[in-house]
Amino acid sequence: MPTYQEAYRRSIEEPEAFWAEQARRIHWQTPFDQVLDRSKPPFARWFVGGKTNLCHNAVDRHLASRAQQDALVYVSTETGIERRYTYAELHAEVNRMAAVMRSLHVAKGDRVLIYLPMIPEALFAMLACARIGAIHSVVFGGFAAPNLAARIDDAEPALIVTADAGARAGKVIDYTPLVDEALSRAEYKVPQVLLIDRQLAPERLQASYLVSYEPLREQFFDAHVPCEWLESNEPSYVLYTSGTTGRPKGVQRDVGGYAVALAASMEHIFQGAPGDTMFTASDVGWVVGHSYIIYAPLIAGLTTVMYEGTPIRPDGGVWWRLVEQYKINLMFTAPTAIRVLKKQDPALMEKYDLSSLRTLFLAGEPLDEPTAQWIQSALKKPVIDNYWQTETGWPMIAIPRGIEELPTKLGSPGVPSMGFDLKLRNEATGDTCAPSEKGVVTLSYPLPPGCMQTVWRDDKRFVDTYWKSVPDQMVYSTFDWGVQDEDGYVSILGRTDDVINVAGHRLGTREIEEALSAHPAVAEVAVVGIADSVKGQAAAAFVVLRDADRINAPGAREGMEAELCHAVDSQLGAIARPARVHFVTMLPKTRSGKLLRRAIAALAEGRDPGELPTIEDPGALMQVREALGN
Repeated sequence: MPTYQEAYRRSIEEPEAFWAEQARRIHWQTPFDQVLDRSKPPFARWFVGGKTNLCHNAVDRHLASRAQQDALVYVSTETGIERRYTYAELHAEVNRMAAVMRSLHVAKGDRVLIYLPMIPEALFAMLACARIGAIHSVVFGGFAAPNLAARIDDAEPALIVTADAGARAGKVIDYTPLVDEALSRAEYKVPQVLLIDRQLAPERLQASYLVSYEPLREQFFDAHVPCEWLESNEPSYVLYTSGTTGRPKGVQRDVGGYAVALAASMEHIFQGAPGDTMFTASDVGWVVGHSYIIYAPLIAGLTTVMYEGTPIRPDGGVWWRLVEQYKINLMFTAPTAIRVLKKQDPALMEKYDLSSLRTLFLAGEPLDEPTAQWIQSALKKPVIDNYWQTETGWPMIAIPRGIEELPTKLGSPGVPSMGFDLKLRNEATGDTCAPSEKGVVTLSYPLPPGCMQTVWRDDKRFVDTYWKSVPDQMVYSTFDWGVQDEDGYVSILGRTDDVINVAGHRLGTREIEEALSAHPAVAEVAVVGIADSVKGQAAAAFVVLRDADRINAPGAREGMEAELCHAVDSQLGAIARPARVHFVTMLPKTRSGKLLRRAIAALAEGRDPGELPTIEDPGALMQVREALGN
């Protein structure tokens, strides 16, 4: 086996040779005749001329060797339903869904908007689209109608697949009124909506455009729909991510490059082998769900666990119960979830046999050192951070344990992954940063396989947004600050637009959060920059204590605030000290667990935070208002 440095160097200096080898991991119906076409930078085309199919690679090719192995384990703690599907059963369900879509006139190249909760039919629908060459666009279930309408107008789908309702934390979220309102708002008229009826919604929407799935599934119960062989660079899906203009960006992914990158990542990063079981606690509406609930585990011949519910319902031990029950080997979630579990009774973790679990992977937001240390100590298993974006499709920074057992470093997700020519650059000059010098994390051309091809129907926006922000350099900007040490390990310091400029000193909110999180009394923290008439900006901290009663005694609140400010002083200096520390019992987050920093900052500055369609609990925002005295 080559060392990491040898493999990485080859992936950068000889990308054609490196990725041609990785391409052997998947099935090609027609071999490619060119590994990389870089004739039109910053666009890159991988495995040109090759024909393949994501569904075939995820399902059909496993039937000969593992038809009776579980492909999907579905668990809903919201409905109490747990089901298993073998690869043979998954193949049958995907064929039924594909036949249903065909009967509704969905053809190759058409878009299908999938607006579903975490149910097996979401996986069937995505794979059915891949099977027939349709382009799926999954929208997070329960997204507000205006957001859904914007995505309908941009994608112009031939079909929407939805459900009567989703459920979270015991609350039913009625989907059909949201779809109905979105359709009335959208300029583009979707011909039909396929409805998965879970019998959860309190009211039934009777609309002419609704088509019930169950009767059609019965009609096509024995269907076999052949795979559509797609040229490697044809689009597989469009996944929307927020843009600075308020208009969502449709991240467009290819077919062949994505399949190869995911297959390689399963070995190089996740060390997943055929027959293993992987539980990725995310949602199919996000890129982590696309890549590591659906496509990557199945392409690699694993069993994937799909979960509907929260990490603390019915209690804080539910995920550990699943590890024991289903002999889960690999687990992947976000640091937010671990911070939630950190507040639970430790006995709930000790109650279950976790011997099957080899590794816990974390991504989606920076992993703070206290959380990393706690979960590592509690699990006594490797905890591997990784960093990536919707745009990259798979981790760009990680510990490549499948290549070399590099040590982990607390506070860093690791080193650049194969094919990612990553450099930290000075924001003003574009010069490469010295070790430990803060800079913008950038990628040189070409982006490796699996990354976004472009913005859907907007090549100019792709170029202008991602490739023009660094002076005199055609490099891809992640819009994240980072530092890289002498060993090549990168630490992420937060978004370039989450930087606070205090009296001419640039401070990442992440750095201040790390300092506060190190205090043993702190469970969670969010730091935002607010306008300051003297310093330009100041830091305001919003802290969730592990024991909220700790600040109830007279003078205790002021004492705790002083302690926390001293913790920042001692780690970062007085310049980074928060102007105020506010105490709340929960922080405003999206349903995927991301902090709504901009909303917090808006309230702190007396501004309207605007519409927040993805907020998990509006009560958290009210707590921020009350803490501020608004």
